Amino acid sequence: MELDGQIETRGDTTFETATTRVATILATAKLQTAKSEIEEAIHDHPRRPKPDITGAIQHSLACLECVCREVTGDKKSTLGDLMKKASGIIPPPLDQAITKIWGFTSEQGRHLREGQKPDYLEAELVVEITAAISTYLGKKLGGTDTLLQ
Repeated sequence: MELDGQIETRGDTTFETATTRVATILATAKLQTAKSEIEEAIHDHPRRPKPDITGAIQHSLACLECVCREVTGDKKSTLGDLMKKASGIIPPPLDQAITKIWGFTSEQGRHLREGQKPDYLEAELVVEITAAISTYLGKKLGGTDTLLQ
């Protein structure tokens, strides 16, 4: 993509497809906060000249947490608590992936240690995984992929 005479990269095709679809599905499911959070993650990740890696990780998990709260009807619990209490929103053993991503985000996105930070590809992985899970759950809540219609 060219912006003000400079070429900027946003991500590979898989990343672009996953992140475009999730915003559309969350919008049609009327999950505006979740949509806003994933859009912020998508904006932070490829930011130039310096990507906001921890911002991308934090916002993508905030999106997933919002969607999981809507699916479960539990508006107060954290994502970690939702995964313990609300078995079945993601088929087992895939539900364990969310718990592991939550742990990674806690360590690499919020509670950083000096000299240890996630890299660009790790953030991309988290954003793609949370986008895929949010797409799945958004569809369960009535979201549709208007790009394919």
